[in-house]
Amino acid sequence: MARRKTRRPWIDYLAYLAVRSLVDFAQMLTIEQSYALACGLAWVLYHVDARHRRVGLDNLTHAYGDSLSDQERDQIVRGVYRHFCTMLMEILHIPRKLHLANWRDWVVLVGHAPILDQFMNGDRPMIFLTGHYGNWELAGYVFGMFGFPTVSVARTLDNPYLERYLRSFREKTGQSLIPKTGGYEKMVEVLQSNGALSFLADQDAGQRGLYVDFFGRPASTHKAIALLAIEHQAPVFVGVARRIGPGFRYEIRCEDVIEPASLSGTADDVRILTQRYTSALERLIRQDPTQYLWLHRRWKHQPQKRRVASGERDVSDL
Repeated sequence: MARRKTRRPWIDYLAYLAVRSLVDFAQMLTIEQSYALACGLAWVLYHVDARHRRVGLDNLTHAYGDSLSDQERDQIVRGVYRHFCTMLMEILHIPRKLHLANWRDWVVLVGHAPILDQFMNGDRPMIFLTGHYGNWELAGYVFGMFGFPTVSVARTLDNPYLERYLRSFREKTGQSLIPKTGGYEKMVEVLQSNGALSFLADQDAGQRGLYVDFFGRPASTHKAIALLAIEHQAPVFVGVARRIGPGFRYEIRCEDVIEPASLSGTADDVRILTQRYTSALERLIRQDPTQYLWLHRRWKHQPQKRRVASGERDVSDL
């Protein structure tokens, strides 16, 4: 049995100090200077991060097939590095740049009337879904700034110093966090009190996840979101914060609203709801593939075919 690596607090603290130093330096720059720094950092990462670069190219091959040339796939991957380095710099500037008096200069809301109505009524639980697309931290910050804070479900960072630092940023506008592992009871409490949960809903759920179609390929997806929505009759809002430029300018778009009451009421509702929000995310990603994190292994697991006795059907045919 492989032994678990023991974490060393002093290494974690040095990593935290390095991150804080980068943050402090970036915040001393103008947003334009930060963009220049992001471009340089993206160029370096593209050339040294061969493993994730290959993952991105492979994912694009599966997602788009022959409709993209090798050069087009490479250009998208380069754009992914630029986008996420730029997004990081923007996150560092958000607290100083974005406030109630000027948010319309930087953010456009599209299709949010149903969301705001639900928030103001406060008589139903809500679930917000997005993916690793655009700037998901911006969306949570904006809603918290409006006085409509959400409770985000997220994986706890292994480094406790960085975890506390990231948590402090998210909590500046009233957001709060629930750990992805071991936080199910707290999620239920939020929904029972008519609160709003938010999830990043495009992460691989392992071999035992629910497989739905994503860019024409089975993608293992967590069932818990659909189960919570159906059990608590919480409408599911699918949206993103997409950069529309130039510079720091975003569109926060609600792509779909899924009402559990509109489903069939059968055992297949979990699959139907999961497929529907996954398809909504795919439509959004196709608008600008460079803003999606193709560098993570979304299709890491695939359905397994089980061998059966001669004359019986394979389970993959069912």
